[in-house]
Amino acid sequence: QVQLVESGGGLVQPGGSLRLSCAASGIIFRVYAMGWYRQAPGKQRELVAGITPGGSVNYADSVKGRFTISRDNAKSTVYLQMNSLKPEDTAVYYCTAGVGSLANLGDYWGQGTQVTVSS
Repeated sequence: QVQLVESGGGLVQPGGSLRLSCAASGIIFRVYAMGWYRQAPGKQRELVAGITPGGSVNYADSVKGRFTISRDNAKSTVYLQMNSLKPEDTAVYYCTAGVGSLANLGDYWGQGTQVTVSS
């Protein structure tokens, strides 16, 4: 079966960095678009970053210049490098996959990893 397993979350001070990883299994990773969503308490889930099978990326305006999404097809893994973290980045971060394009993100979801930015 399909599994998306996130790791790398935790507690970090404002201005700090974290790198999230999402290891996929059960899919032909190279043909899937991958993305990261987040959901803060009391808020809707929002798209943070996405990467197409070809490597094109897009970002939410709130994270542009601070976050970088990348993928390693040989390892079936997508990463989210998060720098200059702010308290408003605190949320559960979810990995998602969709076949072929970013429009299909949401076919599969990981279990989520908590990111807390606090002093």
